[in-house]
Formats: sequence, structure tokens, C-alpha cells
Amino acid sequence: MKHQQDKQHKPKKFLKMPVFPGGKKSFREFVAANLQYPEEALKNGIQGTVYLDYTVDNIGTIENIAVTRGVGYGCDEEAVRLVKMLSYPPVRNRGVKMKVTMKTRIAFTLPAPQIEKGESTASFKINYTSPKVLPTEKVEKPQNNSYGYTITIGPQKADS
Repeated sequence: MKHQQDKQHKPKKFLKMPVFPGGKKSFREFVAANLQYPEEALKNGIQGTVYLDYTVDNIGTIENIAVTRGVGYGCDEEAVRLVKMLSYPPVRNRGVKMKVTMKTRIAFTLPAPQIEKGESTASFKINYTSPKVLPTEKVEKPQNNSYGYTITIGPQKADS
């Protein structure tokens, strides 16, 4: 005889939560396309992650945006600006109007230095020469071995 306890029940979700159109991948693409790295953060070499809380109501409106952990140097304000740009589709919950607090994080990573046209990397050439003399051989004129190394430091303007 089967008992009610023997059945494994899946938890049912009675209320629908707002979801960004396209999911997480679409959200990351939206942030990447609209993020403007703050000038002050660029000057000071600041990077990090801004953590935010915000509320989404039943019609998809964003409100009550709060930075829970920020980076500063204009990154927090840029993250708030991005969250204000978000829009969620309305959620139908059988007449129940609800507000959902969402959490997100926006990463600020310094762009890799780019070499502009007319610039090149600086390099040093080091030549090391050592005499090749074996202790058992008597050589009147030593033969030299030469080794060359190139060390690249970073971008500099090319000499014309």
C-alpha cells in the first residue's frame, strides 16, 4: 500500500518572479553594451564590483535602488544609472500585486591597454658573450659564444 509520504512532491511556485528578458546572458550583454567606465576611476586605476539591491514591481518598474557595497570613484553612480535603464516585463500573479527585491552586481574591470597606430613596444636587447674554453684544452685564441635576449616593456611612440 502506498502512503502519501512515499510520494516526492516538487515544490510549487504559486507566484511568478520578474525575469530580465533573455535571462542572465542577455543581462550581461546589456551591461557590457551600456557600461561607461567613469573617467575618475580610469585616472586612478580603480576596478572592482558594485553590489546593488533594487525593487521590481508587478508592472516591471525599477525603484528603491541601493548600493550595498560600492567601489567609489564614480563606479557606484554608473552602476545605479545602468540599473535605472533596466526594464522587466509585467508579471501576472492572479491579481496579486507584489514587489520583489532583486540583487545584482556589476563588475568594473580596467580595459587592457591598447597600442594605438604609430606606437610600438619598447624593447631592450641584451647580448651576453662568454668565452668557450674547456679546462683540458689549450686554446691560443678563445672562441666566443653569443646569446641574445629581447625584453618587451610596454607601449611607447615609435621613432620616425
